[in-house]
Amino acid sequence: MTTRTLAVVSAGLSNPSSTRLLADRLTAATVDALRARGDDATVEVVELRAHARDLADNLVTGFANESLRTAVDTVTGADGLIAVTPIFSASFSGLFKTFFDVLDKEALVGKPVLLGATAGTARHSLALEHAVRPLFSYLRAVTVPTAVFAASEDWAGAGGVDRALADRIERAAGELADLVTGRPAGARPADPFADPETPFEELLRRR
Repeated sequence: MTTRTLAVVSAGLSNPSSTRLLADRLTAATVDALRARGDDATVEVVELRAHARDLADNLVTGFANESLRTAVDTVTGADGLIAVTPIFSASFSGLFKTFFDVLDKEALVGKPVLLGATAGTARHSLALEHAVRPLFSYLRAVTVPTAVFAASEDWAGAGGVDRALADRIERAAGELADLVTGRPAGARPADPFADPETPFEELLRRR
């Protein structure tokens, strides 16, 4: 049995938060989907609210402290990523965007990603498609077709979740599991500088 690593990024600002609740539901469903496909999973959660000051410092200094570096390594080293943001003013939160701004531009190339978002009203549901998905397309991640949005009323069903939301969660989790199991465990983007055609010393001599 192959063990896959899942990183979960939750950008909720309160504790507890509906954003973390959705992230947890997506994670549980993805773990179940991976096990149904014959793979085990380990999960590491990155709560961005704990790194708000770290991210601000990184923006102005260009350097990540040890705590933020650990969070970045968790995300970039995972086999699959679940990323969930609250929606403010019809877009992702500033905290969510800042975290992905400080990643290396090649860090998520080819990585399977499941997108989720929460808001107080369903009027914000299209933010996943016009704001969040384009961000990950720019980073060249591979996003699953089903993005999962949850408004406040979606948590009012049996077992604390609306049936339609539960179906979306299950479908998206299956799509992420399919992508993750279709890749070698621990797959990473190729490093363009790992085996250069011209040695660095030779480039220096040509200057």
